Amino acid sequence: MFPAGPPSHSLLRLPLLQLLLLVVQAVGRGLGRASPAGGPLEDVVIERYHIPRACPREVQMGDFVRYHYNGTFEDGKKFDSSYDRNTLVAIVVGVGRLITGMDRGLMGMCVNERRRLIVPPHLGYGSIGLAGLIPPDATLYFDVVLLDVWNKEDTVQVSTLLRPPHCPRMVQDGDFVRYHYNGTLLDGTSFDTSYSKGGTYDTYVGSGWLIKGMDQGLLGMCPGERRKIIIPPFLAYGEKGYGTVIPPQASLVFHVLLIDVHNPKDAVQLETLELPPGCVRRAGAGDFMRYHYNGSLMDGTLFDSSYSRNHTYNTYIGQGYIIPGMDQGLQGACMGERRRITIPPHLAYGENGTDSIGFLQGSAPLRPFRSGEGQPSLGREGGYGKTEPAYPQDPAVLGASVSSPVKWASHADPQGDKIPGSAVLIFNVHVIDFHNPADVVEIRTLSRPSETCNETTKLGDFVRYHYNCSLLDGTQLFTSWVRGGAGTGQVGGHRHGESSSVHPRRLLLPLGPRAPGEHSTSCCFLHDYGAPQEATLGANKVIEGLDTGLQGMCVGERRQLIVPPHLAHGESGARGVPGSAVLLFEVELVSREDGLPTGYLFVWHKDPPANLFEDMDLNKDGEVPPEEFSTFIKAQVSEGKGRLMPGQDPEKTIGDMFQNQDRNQDGKITVDELKLKSDEDEERVHEEL
Repeated sequence: MFPAGPPSHSLLRLPLLQLLLLVVQAVGRGLGRASPAGGPLEDVVIERYHIPRACPREVQMGDFVRYHYNGTFEDGKKFDSSYDRNTLVAIVVGVGRLITGMDRGLMGMCVNERRRLIVPPHLGYGSIGLAGLIPPDATLYFDVVLLDVWNKEDTVQVSTLLRPPHCPRMVQDGDFVRYHYNGTLLDGTSFDTSYSKGGTYDTYVGSGWLIKGMDQGLLGMCPGERRKIIIPPFLAYGEKGYGTVIPPQASLVFHVLLIDVHNPKDAVQLETLELPPGCVRRAGAGDFMRYHYNGSLMDGTLFDSSYSRNHTYNTYIGQGYIIPGMDQGLQGACMGERRRITIPPHLAYGENGTDSIGFLQGSAPLRPFRSGEGQPSLGREGGYGKTEPAYPQDPAVLGASVSSPVKWASHADPQGDKIPGSAVLIFNVHVIDFHNPADVVEIRTLSRPSETCNETTKLGDFVRYHYNCSLLDGTQLFTSWVRGGAGTGQVGGHRHGESSSVHPRRLLLPLGPRAPGEHSTSCCFLHDYGAPQEATLGANKVIEGLDTGLQGMCVGERRQLIVPPHLAHGESGARGVPGSAVLLFEVELVSREDGLPTGYLFVWHKDPPANLFEDMDLNKDGEVPPEEFSTFIKAQVSEGKGRLMPGQDPEKTIGDMFQNQDRNQDGKITVDELKLKSDEDEERVHEEL
C-alpha cells in the first residue's frame, strides 16, 4: 500500500498529439465529399470487436477517460499512436477537446473494450486537414482500448464480496486496522499486493495515513469481510500518480480482506457463551486455574489450541504469568463456564507480536518464559521429566504422584509460527476448575440417617465407605458403587439409569507386589471397584483432603467433598488424575470401628487375664502352638473381651501376632517368650534409660 503523500519521483507526461486536441473550425465543410469507400459517411462507424463480459459503467458526456489508440489512414499507413509515446491519452470527453468523431466514438464504451472507429472527414479535420500530417478530406481509422473512466462527481464505490455472519465490531475513524489487499488499475493491471510481502498492511483509519478513498472505503468493515473498493483519482493519487506504478489520473481498485480492527482505547471484551447453573464462586486474582482454549485471530485464523495437545493450561491468574488481557478476562469466571475473550494488542503482544511461540506444553497465551522460568508452582514437590503411566490411579489412594512429561513445543500459525504485530486475539475458553492455595476441603452434607447418631468418625477409626470421584467439569474418574446401584449418580460418563455396554463390575488388576511400606497403587482399566473402600483415618492411606472429609461422619451419612489439589495429588497429578486438579467426591459412610493404637494388632477391652500363658496353654503342656494361640485369640474376640485390628484378614493378623511372640521361631511359644506389647515398650524404655 502506498502512503497518501507525494511520491519520490513523478511520471513526466508528454503533450497530447495536437491533432486530437484541435477543434476543427470548418467541421461542416466537405459534407458532400465521397469517402474512399465510394459513398459519403454521415456519422462515425463503430466496430466493437472486443466487449468485456462485465461492464459496470459506460462512458458518458463529461467523463474523464484514459485510453490507448493507433491512428491510420485507409491504406493502413499510421499517422499517430499513443503506444509509440508510451503515454495514455487522459482527457474529458464531450466538451470539445477532441475531434467530434472521437468524442462520439468513445460514448458508451466500457473499460477494456476495444473499438475500431471510422471517422469521416467532416467529423475529423474536414477539407483543411492538418498541414504535414492529415491531408484534406481524409477519413481516419482509430483502434482504441479504453482503460479508465471516471467523473468529478464520483464517490468511492464499495462492493461487499463476503461478509461474515458474526460481526463483533465495524471500522470507525481512529481505529487501527490490519488488512490484506490486491491493488489494480481499473483495467485490471496489478500495481501492488500485500500478499507478496508476507504480512498485512497495518495502519490507522481516518488519520491521514492513507489516501482519502481508502480511508472512506474501509469504514464499516467487519473482521473477515472482503470488499472491492473503487477509488477515483482525485481521492487517490490525482494528477501526479505515484512513481512508475500508478499513472496520473488513474482510478484504483482494491480487493481488501480485513483481518482485524481495534482502537487504542479498547478494553478486554467478554462474552459469556455458557454459564452453568448454581455458580457460587468466581475466580479472582491469586487463584490457580485449569482451562482449555482455542486461540484465533479476529478473522478466524486459528493460531493455537490446548485441545490439540489434550492438555489444559494451568496457571495463576492476576499475577502476571499470562498476558494482561487474559489475566483480566479469566477473573470473575465460574467453574465450567465458557466465555469468549477478545484482547486488543496493547493487552496482548503489542505492535511487535511474538516470534516462535515456544513454551511448555499445555500452556496458553503466555508471554514467553524468561530463561530458566517455568510454569508457576503450587509449592509441592514435583517430578518433571517422569513418564505418565498408562493406567489411572484411584484418586483417593495416596500413592506415588507422577507429572506429565514436559516438552518444548512450537505451535505454528499460518503466518510462520508467530502472532503478528498489532493482532487482536480471540480466545474461546472453557474453565475446568480453579482453586486458591489457601483453600480447605469444602464439606456439604447431602443426607444424614434419621436415627440418633451418638458416635462419629475420628482419627484412628477404621471406616468403610462408598464414593464417586470426578473432576469439577463432570469427568468421572472412579466409583466404588456398582453401576446401577444406589447412589451411583454419574458413573463413567453415564447418568444414573442410562444404559451402558460395559459390565457394571470391573476387574481390578494389581500392578505387582508392593515393597515394604509402599502404599497401594492398584489401578483398574475402567475405574470401577464395585465394593466399599476401607481406610484407617489418619494413617496416611488416602489423600489428605478425603481423610479430612471422612472425619465427623455418622454411619449412613452422605457428603459432598471438594478437595483442592494441594490436599489431593498436587501439581503433578496421579494416574488418571490431571495435575493441579480439584476433585469432587460424593461419599457415604458404610461402617466405622474404633481403631487400635499404632503398632497394635489386638487389644483387650479391659485388663488381660492375670494368668495369660496358663489360659492360652489349653492342653497344659508348657507350650503354645499356633492352633492353641489362634483358638484362644478368637475366643477372646467372640466373648467381647478384645478385638483385632480392623480391616485385616483375621487369620493373617493372628498369624502375625504368633510370629511376633515366637521369638526363636521354633513353631511354639513358651512362657519366657510371651510378652504383652505394653511390657515390651516398658522394657525398651528402661533399656534406653
